[in-house]
Amino acid sequence: MESDKQENPYDNYDYGAKEPVELKIADMTARQKDLLIDSKTFCMLPWLHIHAFPDGRAYPCCFALDRYPVGDLNKNSMEEVFNGTDMSEIRKNMLSNKTSRQCVKCYDQEKSGFFSMRMSSNKHFGHNIGMVDSTSEEGQADCVIKYWDIRFSNLCNLACRSCGTWFSSNWYEDHKKLTGAPPNHAKIMRVGRSSDDIWQQMLKHFDHVEQFYFAGGEPLIMEEHYRILKELDKRKMYHVRLQYNTNFSKLKFKDMDVLELWKKFDSVSVGASLDAEGKRGEFMRKGTVWKDVLDNRKRMLDVCPEVDFYISATVGLINALHVPDFHRNWVEQGLIKAEDFNFNLLQFPFWQRSDLLPQQYKDKVKARYEAHIQWLKPQDILTRATKGFESGLDYMLRRDNSDKFEEFKTGMKRLDKIRNEDILEVFPELQELYAG
Repeated sequence: MESDKQENPYDNYDYGAKEPVELKIADMTARQKDLLIDSKTFCMLPWLHIHAFPDGRAYPCCFALDRYPVGDLNKNSMEEVFNGTDMSEIRKNMLSNKTSRQCVKCYDQEKSGFFSMRMSSNKHFGHNIGMVDSTSEEGQADCVIKYWDIRFSNLCNLACRSCGTWFSSNWYEDHKKLTGAPPNHAKIMRVGRSSDDIWQQMLKHFDHVEQFYFAGGEPLIMEEHYRILKELDKRKMYHVRLQYNTNFSKLKFKDMDVLELWKKFDSVSVGASLDAEGKRGEFMRKGTVWKDVLDNRKRMLDVCPEVDFYISATVGLINALHVPDFHRNWVEQGLIKAEDFNFNLLQFPFWQRSDLLPQQYKDKVKARYEAHIQWLKPQDILTRATKGFESGLDYMLRRDNSDKFEEFKTGMKRLDKIRNEDILEVFPELQELYAG
């Protein structure tokens, strides 16, 4: 049975605004405004969220620097990690306007004008600012998880060029070929101290949840994802926001069609991890069948056109030049609106970053982006896509790491060899860089 759709505060959404979606600046105290609007370090997430890798490593969010975990959910409970030394220290820093080492990627992006994860979290969860008031002097807070992002496993059917074994089980054999030895973990990892551990902990917080973020691995082929949707359906919690990062290759699991499940919920946002189209897209995300991607999008438009869909492209050295064409082609085919494009800046692995490009090639990218932005601006109601291209261009031009381009060539040649592929056949414009 479908829910009665109520007025959604996201219907009139201003992507670039700092004001929280469900809290007006006029209704904030001076301290709340300082934290949510003016602070350069404060983020709501450490008060209502915890993120975990498939191997159990926990972080304040999915964008945190992975070399600095705040705990291990394969050894400790979420509550123990939530109020452990590292998470508590992050909260203390944020309340004192101090930086935290886990958060440097957001700081870095904001320097280029990106609407960072930190800023987005304050906007989407800022109405929970009252939770901060109970923070102890030691930085401990009430453990009430309202935003869930647990990567239940690394199960995935693709092996993307920018990924690895931690987030894709399909990378396992490639790792063995590249290094001569298997990774120091199982092919398929699952988070938790036991097979049902995370689920049982989640149930304690289910009534408080506002949003689930599903990523992977590939969430649409994970049993855990469908278990959550069925539990929400059973409780008729259709107000809970569902957000996805998916390779969009599989929309059916066993006897379930995810499109039919999505129709029940008030707010579903699907970010499709597509970096290029056709052969380029299949090359960058190995295992992709481009025809299946197109068919899935067309079926989604027929079955649940009200579900928010956008391309979430990871943009680095390989695809920097072609991203504008990919975006425009999908708009002109009627598959997305112009605003439905999220420019995800590739920062790691370092050797695939766009700032490794030589200046001559950067000039080509710059010209193409500037022309694309002029086409895009009049159509981009949310300004999300425009800001993404502008910020991505700034990031590429602000640094010169072209002296490290050889690292890119070496890495790609190694992958080409074990996969029996040739990047120059798919991206021939890179030939001039290889020859230099």
